[in-house]
Amino acid sequence: MRNFLFRLIGILEVAGGFMGMVNMLRRLLPFGTHDSLVAVIGLVLYTFILVAGVLLLEGSERGVSLSGWAQLLQLPLIATPILSYALYTGGFVNVYATLHLPVRLGLDWHFGSEGFLLAVAGPGVARLGINLLALLSWLALRLR
Repeated sequence: MRNFLFRLIGILEVAGGFMGMVNMLRRLLPFGTHDSLVAVIGLVLYTFILVAGVLLLEGSERGVSLSGWAQLLQLPLIATPILSYALYTGGFVNVYATLHLPVRLGLDWHFGSEGFLLAVAGPGVARLGINLLALLSWLALRLR
């Protein structure tokens, strides 16, 4: 069971990391725009996740450690008018709460994709949440 979970996590990291790298490279093409800094940060993050996934698929202990960090990077969902951050590779299952009266809980999910959001601004209605898929993956990686 452990090997199956590690392989699944590795496949999601490799696939999502590769797709994310391609998207960030596309965003870098008109170099010099404000979006270029965010694209460089995204490219570094996706490259890290891709390498962690490859090492995990090889069965390396270093891959387990790096994949744990990769999953922790995907854990928070922050969307406030001041700062917004979200990262996922392979898919997500987000549980979030809107911080507007009345407070509302929500669930959002998608598989077979990647996403990265880093902004100094955000939506008018703030949301805070957690990626349950990343949390479960991080917990599975703790199984030794």
